Amino acid sequence: MDIKNKTVLVTGGASGLGQATVEAVIAAGGNAVILDINEINANKLIDELGEDKVSFISTNIMEEEPVVNAINEIQEKFGALHVAVNCAGTGYPGRILGREAPHPLDAFKLIINLNLVGTFNVMRIAAELMDKNEPGTSGDKGVIVNTASVAGYEGQIGQSAYSASKAGVIGLTITAARDLARHSIRVCTIAPGIFDTPLMQLAPDKVRDPLLESTQFPHRFGKPSEFAELVLHIVSNTYLNGETIRLDSGMRMQPR
Repeated sequence: MDIKNKTVLVTGGASGLGQATVEAVIAAGGNAVILDINEINANKLIDELGEDKVSFISTNIMEEEPVVNAINEIQEKFGALHVAVNCAGTGYPGRILGREAPHPLDAFKLIINLNLVGTFNVMRIAAELMDKNEPGTSGDKGVIVNTASVAGYEGQIGQSAYSASKAGVIGLTITAARDLARHSIRVCTIAPGIFDTPLMQLAPDKVRDPLLESTQFPHRFGKPSEFAELVLHIVSNTYLNGETIRLDSGMRMQPR
């Protein structure tokens, strides 16, 4: 699919990997719709890239009604949706058995709901609108790109909630691709390693240094723009479907 003049939804598009994806979409000639709760950052991005190309819809992706309303708004404004990129997510550090108590169940549920249920929620409702598209020259009606993590394969100590949520996204990939194949909608997932996002820049050296040491080649943190480049490649490469692609310089997460 050629992304030029296409409409692309990006959850978590107001910062980090999502922001880089929005910037890449605009540079490639597409239109971007940010689904996020960070209105301040989203408006800054709109000012930089142009309100004629970037829109913002404040959306809690964990709930059905806000996502339905957002998709309806996209249809009213743009007439169609061609690509959905799920970047929204967060983590919660905590061992299953902490020093004073077991891992808080509410915290575990929150991470699962945001990272996994939220991804599924956006995917299913976005796919319904994509299915109304006429197939393009390459035959596809839409493309969905989800974000997992290398922690979905080898989570570190204290990452039980985050790792479980991202492993769920990885497991969902092939099933979603098979479910949506008859609708000509492709589904792929990116499993990033450690990326130099604003959140990582705030981390103390004792956290950053071991992670940097585990990278192979290039021996550095990933750039958000490299994540965005892979998103664009997945969209353009029609034969990519049902795959989870590690983007991590060959690193493998250590236990801690």
